[in-house]
Amino acid sequence: MSQLLRRDGLRLEAAAQCLMVSGKVGFDRAAELADAGSRWLAEHPSGEVVSFDLSGVADVSTAALSVLLEWARAARRAGLTLERVSLSPALTPLTDLAGLERLLPLEAAGD
Repeated sequence: MSQLLRRDGLRLEAAAQCLMVSGKVGFDRAAELADAGSRWLAEHPSGEVVSFDLSGVADVSTAALSVLLEWARAARRAGLTLERVSLSPALTPLTDLAGLERLLPLEAAGD
């Protein structure tokens, strides 16, 4: 596992074909988080399958959803297949409200 970002209790790590976020995702770190994940995605060969794990996100955060959508766009640009997005209990109601299940392969905590 490699650590891509660690700031003020926020962590972004990568293992195999998965980006994992834990901590509080606020707008003060969202751009930095999105950029670090997008760079990691761009390093993968087209056709590879990737997943995003946001099950460790501690709060309800529209900033986290913004990062998630940016990563989905970055994966698509790189020709990657997004297999699964795991959500924390705090993020699940927000993604339901936003209707993201139509756009992303969402998996709520405990699924």
